[in-house]
Amino acid sequence: MIFFKRLLSIPLFFSIGLSIFLTTAMFAQKNNVPVFDSLVGRSSKELGEFIKKSTPEDAKIYEIALSNLKNQDSARTNEYYYIALSFYKTENYERSAYYFSHAAKAAKKANYDLFLCAIYLKLGNSYLKDWKNQKALDSYYKALEIAQKNGNVEYEIVANSGITMIRRRMKQLDKALEVCKHSLKLAENSSFKNGKNHVNLITIISEIYLDQKKYDSVLHYTEIGIKLSKPIGYHIGSIDLNTKKGAVFFYKNDLPKAFEYLHLAEDIVLTHKIKQKKSIMNLHYFLARCYYKQEAYRKAIASLDSILNLLEEKDSRNDRVLDAYRLLAVCYEAIGNERESKYWLNKHTILQAQFQDEKDKTVNKIYNKDTQELGETIRETIRELENRQQKDVKYSIIVVLILLISLIMIGGLFYRKQKMNKTIFDDLMDKISNLESKRRTETMDSKDGVKEIIIDDEKINNVLKRLNRLEDQEYFLKSDCSLSTMAKKVKTNTTYLSKIIKIHKEKSFNDYINDLRIEYALKRLKNDKKFRSFSIKSIASEIGYKSDNSFTKHFKSKTGLNPSYYIKKNENLG
Repeated sequence: MIFFKRLLSIPLFFSIGLSIFLTTAMFAQKNNVPVFDSLVGRSSKELGEFIKKSTPEDAKIYEIALSNLKNQDSARTNEYYYIALSFYKTENYERSAYYFSHAAKAAKKANYDLFLCAIYLKLGNSYLKDWKNQKALDSYYKALEIAQKNGNVEYEIVANSGITMIRRRMKQLDKALEVCKHSLKLAENSSFKNGKNHVNLITIISEIYLDQKKYDSVLHYTEIGIKLSKPIGYHIGSIDLNTKKGAVFFYKNDLPKAFEYLHLAEDIVLTHKIKQKKSIMNLHYFLARCYYKQEAYRKAIASLDSILNLLEEKDSRNDRVLDAYRLLAVCYEAIGNERESKYWLNKHTILQAQFQDEKDKTVNKIYNKDTQELGETIRETIRELENRQQKDVKYSIIVVLILLISLIMIGGLFYRKQKMNKTIFDDLMDKISNLESKRRTETMDSKDGVKEIIIDDEKINNVLKRLNRLEDQEYFLKSDCSLSTMAKKVKTNTTYLSKIIKIHKEKSFNDYINDLRIEYALKRLKNDKKFRSFSIKSIASEIGYKSDNSFTKHFKSKTGLNPSYYIKKNENLG
């Protein structure tokens, strides 16, 4: 007790130092590592080697020794960098990010500007490969700022490439394409020209065009990339670009051509014993999709199993894993294995929710950065105008006023749009409540035998009854629901059914089906929290649409709102 009283009377900084010393000594004894005193005099390189061979817990004592090296900012920065690099090469991205962060702090303290830029780029890559998009974005923007300040084109290209990949992950494809095209122009006059980094830029722009379904552009760039990859022996580039060509022909429904390029990529993997996880996962995913289209479901499952065999726990953040889970669920459903299908669908749903949360955070980060850049542009314009000669003052004020008025108008339009959307949403919720109430009443009436269709023609009456039964069974949610399939279900021909719907439903067949689907989506999204966690693409597929674009178009046409806005507002309502 007396010891602790005396300890409290010691100056604060001394007691903290003593506490660290005691903790370190106890830690060293417990974990059978050299005691603190024995590390005194060790070089930064020796301490670095100890860290590389240690567990994260055991490495703490060596980190303390390394941080205590006097007048060795350069050695400490280098050592943290090479420690991080060793973990990066073994794909231990969590530990590599940890030590790159240490290296960044040391480089910042020592004012090593360009080295700090290189460290931020590697830190961004570590986070990117670990699917920590928000942190990756922070690192790339820091690197970009330093690169532009120092006029380093190569570092600017690398930073922009990372930002492009994150924007692509967030489905901001136009912005991603803009940044990537700018980087390709920079590459033409840099040391990257015709090298691996040049090929990587071409691979990224091919991916963006593939996402945009601009297949001719994909083929154009993949041809250029493959020609550049061969003479420099860049096998990963060849694999990725041939995989993309295979994907193009898959989407064009030319399966023989798709298989030709996918098997070519597979041969390169086997011949050169490539272990690059991302390339192999993409290759096997598109092979699986081709097999699925051929209805060779077991072959598709075998290809997807090749992806699963590569996965570690950290890889679950990869969006290709999300795609693979969904395809596995569909394949198992096709062969009648309901248990496996439900298992993989459940895994897909859980992972999808995690992706959406991470995506929202990153999109906010990007939005804030874009807003900041717009603000900087306006402030820079104002500064330039203020520095002009006195005779331009009147002109300057007019331009500034125009800018301010433009901003106010944009803000006003945004506010009006939000207000209008809220009004539309509130009206929509009232209509849905009325529909639900009406539906319950109709259901009760039909059970009590009260509700009847008053119509003279018995044949029409029977068709309408069968049509209502199909509505109750939610047949309209099936992707193969068409005028001909529905006509068979209600035991009539397409011409007759089309006329009955036109007269008695007062709309065309297509409008009738779309209205039923959107009405179903509105009610289910309002009441089903789990359904709200699905991606727009998954929701579209669930209610019978073959593409998310088609669903979004019909949803907005019927409601005046985007599905994402409707989902978010319902989520806020709890």
